[in-house]
Amino acid sequence: MAEVRQIPLDLPIAERRGRDDWIVSDANVEATALIERFPDWPGDVVLVTGPVGAGKSHLAHVFAELSGAAILAAEDLAAHDPVALARHPALVVEDLGAGIDETALFHLLNAARQADRRVLLTAATPPSEWGLRLADLASRLRAATPVALREPDDALLEALLAKLFSDRQTMVDPSVIAFLARRMERSFAAAHDLVAALDREALAAKTPITRAVAARVVAGLGERARQEPQLDDPDDA
Repeated sequence: MAEVRQIPLDLPIAERRGRDDWIVSDANVEATALIERFPDWPGDVVLVTGPVGAGKSHLAHVFAELSGAAILAAEDLAAHDPVALARHPALVVEDLGAGIDETALFHLLNAARQADRRVLLTAATPPSEWGLRLADLASRLRAATPVALREPDDALLEALLAKLFSDRQTMVDPSVIAFLARRMERSFAAAHDLVAALDREALAAKTPITRAVAARVVAGLGERARQEPQLDDPDDA
């Protein structure tokens, strides 16, 4: 008889983003310390950069919990009155990068400065890579205090995997998590993809996530990555 596999439902994941859920390690200790110095910052703007899945949004929520900041997506900048936003105790603008509304961001930074408000910005890359055309904005961003989140070390990678499984209410033995951390691609984005793939596999096969299941899924993700075409020219991405 053929194996019966359940089709898992694509349900939203309640990811916890409080300070108690933030994992501090060598990869993020500098950024964490700076955030927790609020409002005693070197300047009025802090810019956190880091790769996809590095925890920028989680750290932004930690900051909002600490400061009472309003959180705004970069793509929504133009839809808000900067003076009204500056009435909040602090501000966060997430996911800045190429193609942002430069004028809207410049007005927001000016309004925040006039109101003596602190602003946390997050981005995958530094402003020098955004292709900015507004010289005054480029100057303001160069004056921001930069801090980077790095890819995870061993301790952070295991803790991150454990947290991601916990967010999905999936129980996994610590020995399996250690097994995964030694064999997976060492990045935050890979950790998110791996946990999602393992959760889907376990639900479909109605089985716990054992070392055998973990090995099979890791191998499958590796094979899929090898089969994907590699783009030599970044403009082809």
